[in-house]
Amino acid sequence: MTTHVVDYGLGNLMSVAQALEAVGSHAVVTSQPDEILKADRLILPGVGAFGVAMKSLDSSGIASALNNSAQAGVPILGICLGMQLLFDGSSEFGFTPGLGLIPGEVAPIVVAPRPGGLRSTHVGWRKLDWSLTSHPLVSTSVDPSDSFYFVHSFAATPSRGSDVWASVSYGEHRVAAFVGSGNIWGSQFHPEKSGAAGLKVLKAFVNA
Repeated sequence: MTTHVVDYGLGNLMSVAQALEAVGSHAVVTSQPDEILKADRLILPGVGAFGVAMKSLDSSGIASALNNSAQAGVPILGICLGMQLLFDGSSEFGFTPGLGLIPGEVAPIVVAPRPGGLRSTHVGWRKLDWSLTSHPLVSTSVDPSDSFYFVHSFAATPSRGSDVWASVSYGEHRVAAFVGSGNIWGSQFHPEKSGAAGLKVLKAFVNA
């Protein structure tokens, strides 16, 4: 069982690869579009700016390869920024089109931070509220007491409510924590940094 981790210059590649090995999946880190097209399953990690990431994906030919793999039914999991890249676009530093694999857009969680209010960056451990529309293999793999690690200031809002598989609260905001549409999954939290709980999610993905 092999999972390819997409290397486009941004992301916790080695942490993701080590977590995959821990759940029994051989991890191959690749930046080659032809290897991506041959992959049985793919993980798109990411840390940083949306626009920079999309520029790298487009110029390297990886974006095209990911779209072709998605259309072929290959399971794809986006993590953190990688999840956001799955959507139609982001308003970070002006609008930038995304991969368009899940309908919806990415925007700041806190539009206008104010003194004494919520910080613009959502950081910390959170328990997830799973939706009835979630993939049963994922939601039944975790326990209600499991917590997951988040660090992000932008969040995706799917156009279809059914694509929100789990959410969390950040102040008065509801944040999509895990999304999915068919073979395309996205995790706003970092499963590779979430200990045993995160490994459960990765195991569910590689076994899907």
